[in-house]
Amino acid sequence: MALASELKEILACPKCKGELEFREEERKIVCKACKLVYRIEDDIPVMLVDEATPLQ
Repeated sequence: MALASELKEILACPKCKGELEFREEERKIVCKACKLVYRIEDDIPVMLVDEATPLQ
């Protein structure tokens, strides 16, 4: 199941409040400004800065 479009519209990076890039096929949400990657687990975005990984 994909993320709901309504959810995508309201989600923002928890660190900088900026726009996000959704890579659902990779189960990732990317903030290019902060260079952080948030994971999608069981179709739920894990938007915790402490659990984000660096963008490579």
